Amino acid sequence: MQGTVKFFHDQKKYGFIESEETDDDVFFHISELDVEEVEEGADVEFEQEEGDKGPQAVNVELV
Repeated sequence: MQGTVKFFHDQKKYGFIESEETDDDVFFHISELDVEEVEEGADVEFEQEEGDKGPQAVNVELV
């Protein structure tokens, strides 16, 4: 799937991805990326899984 980082919390290292393919924003943690930080508005590709609290992005890559 493709999407855009809608929100990223620098201190807590998590955020949400907005995707045209799903109605819900998708949670992600920085540990799913090969970088230390990501900026809001960055384009990403990811796979989606169902987490404990809803959709969760895994294998996130910057595009």
